[in-house]
Amino acid sequence: MKLQNKVALVTGGGTGMGRAICKLFASEGAKVVVNYRASREAAEEVVSSITSAGGEAIPIATDVSDEAQVRAMIEQIDQRWGRLDVLVNNAGWSKLTPHDKLDELSDEIWDRTLNVNLRGPFYCTRQAVPLMRKSGGGAIVNNSSASAWHAAGSSIVYSASKAALVNMTRSLARVLAPEIRVNGFAPGLVETEFAGWPQERFEQARRTNLLGKLVDAEEIARTALFLAVDATGTIGETILVDGGRTWLGGKR
Repeated sequence: MKLQNKVALVTGGGTGMGRAICKLFASEGAKVVVNYRASREAAEEVVSSITSAGGEAIPIATDVSDEAQVRAMIEQIDQRWGRLDVLVNNAGWSKLTPHDKLDELSDEIWDRTLNVNLRGPFYCTRQAVPLMRKSGGGAIVNNSSASAWHAAGSSIVYSASKAALVNMTRSLARVLAPEIRVNGFAPGLVETEFAGWPQERFEQARRTNLLGKLVDAEEIARTALFLAVDATGTIGETILVDGGRTWLGGKR
């Protein structure tokens, strides 16, 4: 098992891609912290699924945009296991807002998007680093988005926040090496409930994707595992996981 006796924290771990990451990491032997903000039942279901399969996991409610709450979460992990080996900054937020409707992009949307998508990963990283160093090092994996490149995501500020996260991933990789490797992955459109995309958007993307399908949450989880464990010679990278759409376009 690739994560035997390791402790992994996955923010936004109760639903979507986070859920798949938690389950895969647990199957590889990790003790998993399933972080959530509002999805308590979903997070507890993930924990139950892991423990039923013989793994170890706990749910912790934390708003990652509040550094005091993040600090308390890391302290709880330290008290329980005394170590942290992998941090997956997966939590994100967006509200579907047409790019040409500039007046609809309110200050509230701006603030919440940046607080969760950019401050959140920074706060979690800043609070996790001392415990990870005490554990002998580890890996941080950030969930960005293909919209960081093509700028056609669920809102203008969402795309901007994810582009900034790609840049921050590089900065953190530079300052935390060699003890802690920092990388990221950038999904394209994944069929989850995130951002409230209509079903027809998924169908259209599925028809035109070069792979003939959408990348799913389990494929994203395997990328996160690769970056956390196997990509030992890689730092500062953000891997696109979008079926080639960003660089190669779609079917014609």
